[in-house]
Amino acid sequence: MNRLRISSPAKLNLVLDVLGKRPDGFHSLRTIFERISLSDQITLTRQKSKKISISCNHPHVPCGPSNIVYKATMMLAQDFLITEGLDINIIKNIPVAAGLAGGSSNGAAVLSGLNRLWQLGLDRKRLVEYASRLGSDVAFFLYDTSYALGRGRGELIKPLAVNTKLWHVLVTPRVKMYTKDVFARLKLNLTNKKDNVNILLPFLRKGDLTRLAGTLSNDLEPAILSLRPDFIGLKKKFLDAGAVGVCFSGSGPSVYALARDEKHALSLRERFDRRYSQVFVVSTL
Repeated sequence: MNRLRISSPAKLNLVLDVLGKRPDGFHSLRTIFERISLSDQITLTRQKSKKISISCNHPHVPCGPSNIVYKATMMLAQDFLITEGLDINIIKNIPVAAGLAGGSSNGAAVLSGLNRLWQLGLDRKRLVEYASRLGSDVAFFLYDTSYALGRGRGELIKPLAVNTKLWHVLVTPRVKMYTKDVFARLKLNLTNKKDNVNILLPFLRKGDLTRLAGTLSNDLEPAILSLRPDFIGLKKKFLDAGAVGVCFSGSGPSVYALARDEKHALSLRERFDRRYSQVFVVSTL
């Protein structure tokens, strides 16, 4: 096999609890990830030269050593003494620096893809070890699951047996919001101390959208709004338009609305298409 094409999906956080700061400088999290149908496409092509080259259709994605897929490739190449070259082409559909873990997903896709392309024989446990070295959200994308509980920095993953399919309208304002800047604004003494995961899970399992909407939560929202107070207006517009519930994903700026079904999601999107350039109807994958 000389070429491999991979789909690299985004995620939403239905719950994001920030529990405290760790000795290593990261924060302890408890979150529910949802894998969604918005995805990037990555093509891995073996090259006879020893060069690793990255190309991408998005102007703000670095194509050098700072790219997470480059780091993933180099980790495996160095550990398994791979000397052949590789061409990596990334078609970005997931907005960049938007709280949707597009970069983390790309890193996981390349780890998994190179395991197949280079026939490394790594099991998921080993792949997860590599993923934890790349970033906090990377490991989630190595599990074939629609929903998962994330703990630690977000790298400790427990797949959840949930069959509910959700529909959302996702709006990403054209503002890059970096995780470190949001966490720098976080006031831990003001974060919600409830176990929002176990509050939300029964409603998610039952598909009780009304109660589910009331339990969507993100402890980073006050920090996001301290950077961009105008985003509160976007949440209000969704609710005024008839969304069942609204929440930020990750460290923002993406805001997603919970819809009753696909038809409702499509009708909500019509209200935002003219106001925002990055509007997506997405469902649980």
